[in-house]
Amino acid sequence: MDNLNIVNQETVEKVRESLPNEEILYDVAELFKVFGDSTRIKIICALFEAEMCVYDLAATLGMTQSAISHQLRILKNSKLVKFRRDGKQMYYSLDDDHVKQIFDAGYKHIIE
Repeated sequence: MDNLNIVNQETVEKVRESLPNEEILYDVAELFKVFGDSTRIKIICALFEAEMCVYDLAATLGMTQSAISHQLRILKNSKLVKFRRDGKQMYYSLDDDHVKQIFDAGYKHIIE
């Protein structure tokens, strides 16, 4: 790398050493992409309130069951929601408190 344009070499080296590895940065970027869809955000908000099945989520959000299922699959693959089976029915909930913390941080940033 050309060092001619570096003002503070020590700072540059210190920051470079502190950066997470590329794989972790990629995974974080992918996580935030999941939050980049308003339907998924609506599902997350609904799941703040209660554990719900696909049919109840579809009714709550005024969407089709297939559209909700598609978005839930993405949320599940990103480890943002989990599910439990009760007979033939699957019930979805937030995976852990981190999901709410991530949402709350973004929400507070927008409304302030």
